[in-house]
Amino acid sequence: MRLSPTLSGYIGRQFLLAFASVLAVILGVVFLFDVIELIRRAAGRGDLGVANLLLMAVLKLPQMLHTVLPFAVLIGAMTAFWRLTRTHELVVARSAGISAWQFLTPVLVLVAGMGVIELTAFNPLAAAMYGRFQKMEDEILLGKTSSLDVSEVGLWLREGDADRQIVLHADQVQQQALTLNLRGVHVFILDSNEHFTRRLSARTGTLADGSLELGDVWEMEGGKASVHHAAMTVRTELTLERVHDNFASPETMSFWQLPAFITFFEKAGFAATKHRMHFQSLLASPLLYCAMVLVAAVFSLRPNMRAGGLLMRVGGGVAAGFGIYFFNKIIYAFGLSATLPQGLAAWSPALVAGLIGVSGLLHLEDG
Repeated sequence: MRLSPTLSGYIGRQFLLAFASVLAVILGVVFLFDVIELIRRAAGRGDLGVANLLLMAVLKLPQMLHTVLPFAVLIGAMTAFWRLTRTHELVVARSAGISAWQFLTPVLVLVAGMGVIELTAFNPLAAAMYGRFQKMEDEILLGKTSSLDVSEVGLWLREGDADRQIVLHADQVQQQALTLNLRGVHVFILDSNEHFTRRLSARTGTLADGSLELGDVWEMEGGKASVHHAAMTVRTELTLERVHDNFASPETMSFWQLPAFITFFEKAGFAATKHRMHFQSLLASPLLYCAMVLVAAVFSLRPNMRAGGLLMRVGGGVAAGFGIYFFNKIIYAFGLSATLPQGLAAWSPALVAGLIGVSGLLHLEDG
């Protein structure tokens, strides 16, 4: 298949222009609704300030880009193809012996390249900004004074009230049944002014509801000799359910961090289903973007615009996009519940959409 560099560059520019315009409009609408929702949630709290709410909406926007990108690709491709069809440029190209597959190749290459760049370069930035958004949401809107971080370097917890603050670190975390066992536990206790008061260093720890049972503990306090305790109980709000809930935000982890986090979770005895599903869906996203281009071509590469049915084709293309989106969400839920294998659940929407697009183009091009 021979491709003309001039024609390929022209088609690529037309698509990029339409794609950028559509993406800007969609992100503008998403940003507006996010700001309205944040203002609604902050109603009655005049101390928050509009600047903080706008900052939260900006921090959330890059993560939303990954969600709306398939729709932007679909609508942008349909817009570019309709323009080329309406101006009869497609008719001229086909009369010169250029098939639909040659016509689509530059767009598919561009979309696949954008998917790889979005996955490897933009995703880490979006994950970091979304993590900052969640932290601000917890502190500003939800009023949470505690924070929890479980990673490959162990467990970090900060919690407290007006009287004291506790910073806890455990080198190793291991779940057995409904018990969370810790090793290498260090507890730093601060006063209401966040001044260090004492430290507890324990060889082992066991998490129970409302308390942390420490074993082989050394208690250290400024100006006093260290004291050894065979066992000690520390009051805490940390529960096994909270640790599990902390795993529910794989969006805050970048594409490069996810494999290490998944390995750590599984070694610690946790189920990393959400993280594996998110990682597989990220890998499948470039293929999904290419599939959306094929679907867009089915509804817009019509050689004869006078045949009518333009509104029906527009509605059909948009309906196909939403159908693929809901199908993706349903299959994703099946993967999370282990009803389907995670790899199949993550990749099947892109494969099904791609097969539908290829089938439609074969019928359109070859009858």
